[in-house]
Amino acid sequence: MSTLTIRLPEEKHARLRQLAKHRGISVNKLMEELATISLAEFDAESRFRALAARGSADEGLALLDKLDKAFESRK
Repeated sequence: MSTLTIRLPEEKHARLRQLAKHRGISVNKLMEELATISLAEFDAESRFRALAARGSADEGLALLDKLDKAFESRK
């Protein structure tokens, strides 16, 4: 396990402490959870961009049109 020191404005640190307390966890655990969420979002975006680069714009637009029609029929 690594140790990381970060500098934060005192007000932001206080808010993070409050959030951790509200969730019933330590600030350390809160930071670990926030890091996990950020990495998962980054990984999902990276996968999406890689798939989009291999795809076809015409096929993508056709799929969006199909979704629009499906949602319109539910109204």
